[in-house]
Amino acid sequence: MKNQSIGIFDSGYGGLTVFKSISEKLPDYNYIYMGDNARSPYGDHSFETVYEYTLECVEWLFSQGCPLVILACNTASAKALRSIQQKVLPVKFPENRVLGVIRPTAEVIGDYSATKVIGVMGTRGTVNSSSYLMEISKFFPNVVVHQQSCPMWVPLVENNEHLNSGADYFIEKYIASLLSKNKMIDTILLACTHYPLLAPKIELVLPPNVKLVGQGDIVASSLAHYLENHPEMKQKLGIDGKRSFFTTGESEIFNEHASLFFHAVVKSEHVDL
Repeated sequence: MKNQSIGIFDSGYGGLTVFKSISEKLPDYNYIYMGDNARSPYGDHSFETVYEYTLECVEWLFSQGCPLVILACNTASAKALRSIQQKVLPVKFPENRVLGVIRPTAEVIGDYSATKVIGVMGTRGTVNSSSYLMEISKFFPNVVVHQQSCPMWVPLVENNEHLNSGADYFIEKYIASLLSKNKMIDTILLACTHYPLLAPKIELVLPPNVKLVGQGDIVASSLAHYLENHPEMKQKLGIDGKRSFFTTGESEIFNEHASLFFHAVVKSEHVDL
């Protein structure tokens, strides 16, 4: 089949920051975004639950004509991606592909650091999975990685409290905790797609020698490279520039919040899984 779409999945709104970068880098393709807002956030769920939810959404995107799905969610990438790639796709969907955000980030993050000491800030689920520790060590074995879970950041963003003064305490708390682990940290990776909305406040409390790195542009460049190297996938995809948004939550609420992440008006449809 030709004229199919690229699926973008996230547990909620955060993946829209990645989707924005992808759509700017590759504007001609058709995209379907799926946010599992009814069951978000994923950060504190077990591996089994995240896998179950993620697979359900991925299979829905497949059913909508998406032969390629991007898990624009670090927790889903950490807890579900490998099982889907190894156990589900070969048996049920051999022509389809699912990609995540951790590996493309791990492939380049070491190049951002002069001291080769990096901080990774993510949800409890991402941090506890140790996915970044394992993946970064494959590409940059000499890089030292320190992790910091930030359990309050996603709720702040999801409830549109991230720019209010109440967010300052939790931003300062987690940044101070991370930087106390090693004075040589000169690069901090925002390993959750919600966190870029906190970037303006984070940068206010960072030392001037510490750079903040988001994932949007990294993932977008990686996807462009993937499509160039896989013409068999590229030729399946439509290039009408269509954007469709779906949520398992309430569409009116999704539209209001999503516009902040996507920096454009978003009109979504509700879907029951």
